[in-house]
Amino acid sequence: MTETTPSFRDGSLTAYQKCVEIAHNLWWSWHPEVVEIFQLLDPIRWRELGHNPIALLREYTPEQFESRVLELTLHTRIDMAYRRLKKYVSERPMWARQNAGVLGSRPVAYFSLEFGLHESVPIYSGGLGVLAGDHVKSASGLGVPLVAIGLFYDQGYFKQLIDETGGQAENYVDTKVEYLPFEPALDADGKKIIVEVETKTGTIYAKVRRLRVGRVDLYLLDTDLEANSQEDRELTSRLYGGNKRTRIRQEIVCGVGGVKALRALGIAPGVYHLNEGHNSFATLEAVRQKMEDCGMTFEAAVADVAQQTVFTTHTPVEAGHDYFDPALVDEHLAPLREKLGLTEDEFLALGRKNPLDANEEFCMTVLGLKLSRYANGVSSLHGVVSRRMWRSLWPEKTEEETPIGHITNGVHVPTWMAPQMKTLFERTIPGWTEESIDPAVWSQVYDVDAGELWETHCALKTQLVDFARRRTVRQLERVGADADAIAQARTILDPEALTIGFARRFAEYKRAYLVVQDEERLDRIVNNPERPVQFVFAGKAHPADDLGKAVIRRVIALQRNPKFSKRIVFLEDYDINVGRRLVQGVDVWLNNPRRPLEASGTSGQKVVLNGALNFSILDGWWAEAYDGSNGFAIGDGSIHTDLRVMDERDNANLLKTLENEVVPMFYDRDKDGLPVRWIRRMKNSIATLAWRFSAHRMVADYVKYAYLPAAGGQSAKMPQF
Repeated sequence: MTETTPSFRDGSLTAYQKCVEIAHNLWWSWHPEVVEIFQLLDPIRWRELGHNPIALLREYTPEQFESRVLELTLHTRIDMAYRRLKKYVSERPMWARQNAGVLGSRPVAYFSLEFGLHESVPIYSGGLGVLAGDHVKSASGLGVPLVAIGLFYDQGYFKQLIDETGGQAENYVDTKVEYLPFEPALDADGKKIIVEVETKTGTIYAKVRRLRVGRVDLYLLDTDLEANSQEDRELTSRLYGGNKRTRIRQEIVCGVGGVKALRALGIAPGVYHLNEGHNSFATLEAVRQKMEDCGMTFEAAVADVAQQTVFTTHTPVEAGHDYFDPALVDEHLAPLREKLGLTEDEFLALGRKNPLDANEEFCMTVLGLKLSRYANGVSSLHGVVSRRMWRSLWPEKTEEETPIGHITNGVHVPTWMAPQMKTLFERTIPGWTEESIDPAVWSQVYDVDAGELWETHCALKTQLVDFARRRTVRQLERVGADADAIAQARTILDPEALTIGFARRFAEYKRAYLVVQDEERLDRIVNNPERPVQFVFAGKAHPADDLGKAVIRRVIALQRNPKFSKRIVFLEDYDINVGRRLVQGVDVWLNNPRRPLEASGTSGQKVVLNGALNFSILDGWWAEAYDGSNGFAIGDGSIHTDLRVMDERDNANLLKTLENEVVPMFYDRDKDGLPVRWIRRMKNSIATLAWRFSAHRMVADYVKYAYLPAAGGQSAKMPQF
């Protein structure tokens, strides 16, 4: 049908108004056919505006927009997208009706200090936030009654710039709040909610913003209010910025202020889910409310709140846990402590492994573990490591009896699967979107034509190469590189070559340097004329991490070396957009942390959905995922007490497996040019891993093993081994 006028109106809404409403619910971000509507309006501006539909729509008057939509014949697509969104948010899926039980009246309150939902909403730094974002999206998809609580950072995490010397520079940019899909959170009387958090030195005020993520509401606290001191106005400016004082103030605003915000919203949670120790102060405010509302003693209120609390720890690295000086804790928590009826020593004991050690700092993870009945690591191996780390909190129990289980992380399939793969699977794997956690459904991937699967994957790799070239050219232009360097950047990477991705936080234990230690051997590998290999790196080092910055500088130096300039690329400013491009386009995902320091590592789960293979140390999720035929392992999982020996051993195993297994299999082609053995392994990966490491499965496990027992007062049977 040729459109000359809008096909119909829902009430008085125009196409422009419908798009505005769609843009204010992040549901659009995991529906590529809806994303395409915004992209088609102006592909160049869409890219320049960071894929932000609100910013794009603000560049049109309603009249200009109607003219553009008519020109592109988009009215029918806009109407359909609008109807789908309305239908989606108004329905409660059958899964939730059958499995979520009591949560319907007493929802889960999910606390996280960061949420990685989309690149246009910069309130995340890395894996923890992206995991939280995927958790929220899958809770929405399954219909799990859940509200999320966090902080709004008007400068977010830093923008990474690589300077002319190859060093990392951090740039903080004020976010244009008017371009974000926020609305004020209102109380029952329609008034904007302002929460107050008392400290010894004064009250911190925070307004509450609402962000719609499908069926889930995310509430973000923001301290940029005139009632606050300048210090407190800037408190929520930067994620993971500032010193210990900034951190503890952020954490009481999120935890204590978050629980107060729920009360102001009229939400009575059945479950408090604390995503990492940053949020543990929430339990103390929940205890205070129990004491005030029900006349309970502190001990009785703690027992009640602990029954309702699920605590997830994400790191086996000691530096990843928050410790605060007792004086700093007392400065900020004394007013709450007094309302709980505790002495300073009694209060500090809640956050100490040894309650009698007056010199021990206050640990947020210890507080979270002590005030929760349900605790878990984020992979099977991480559960073992966590029990070993924290067993002293339960001296009467053996390590195996320590009450910390595990629920392995997963990823939100619609967010991370490329549209081309989605189209292929919709045509060849019946029912996969409705039954995405059913292994029998995914076993149908073996019936997908090998040539079609390979062709789809190769098209995605070509897109990655184009993206890497554009990005590199932009980087060079910004630092004033000469014309020859810019021209060469337009030819980097080969769409036909084996392409290995490495993208994550550049922390020392993740060992980004491992594969590039021996430059002579690396030269032979990447520049093999018949079987070339190329690497695409991305990742940020924490502003205070000089070792991580040194590794970035080393990779950049290789990229600028003429021997490697077309085969090694570092893409600056790793974010969700860069991550999505990489996981959808590489052949192999490399992960070589120092075992057992990778709690889970969800980035490798994302490549599974797009036909790439994992090549990893047997750590985190890969330790329970690898079966010998669905990817590649580095080593056999053994460790060494001498870290230097361990690094040397892992480096040797990495290069040996790369040269003897990965490269030969990739370049072993049949008469039609297909890598038959490689494609078979791609299918094995998808069939065995796509269902198992999805966020839908993860959230379903939380409902079964943690949420329902917590809300219903039952004993949990969280898996341990």
